[in-house]
Amino acid sequence: VQLQASGGGLVQPGGSLRLSCASSRATMDYYSIGWFRQAPGKEREWVACITSSDDTKFYADFVQGRFTIDRDNAKTTVYLQMNSLKAEDTAVYVCSADDAECSETDIEAWGQGTLVTVSS
Repeated sequence: VQLQASGGGLVQPGGSLRLSCASSRATMDYYSIGWFRQAPGKEREWVACITSSDDTKFYADFVQGRFTIDRDNAKTTVYLQMNSLKAEDTAVYVCSADDAECSETDIEAWGQGTLVTVSS
């Protein structure tokens, strides 16, 4: 299972970014895809996930109403649209694949990280 994350960058507070996690159609059909983040000096935390079976979406409380997870029609890319970004959203964001309908612990594969920096 290979996941390719991209889309990070520098954005001002209140701004938006869209992260992408790309893989094969077979991977996306089988695995639920999630996003985690790790800020400097902090533990990794779960952000959001979309199930492979029916595209049910789950979000951490701290991103509810600001972040949206979705996939493209070809089912080869999962997006994390991040709006109203705050300084505390600064972190390395990593996408993940699990076969347990959005388990936060039974992760089968990780993509590489993409850095999001929210700063003025």
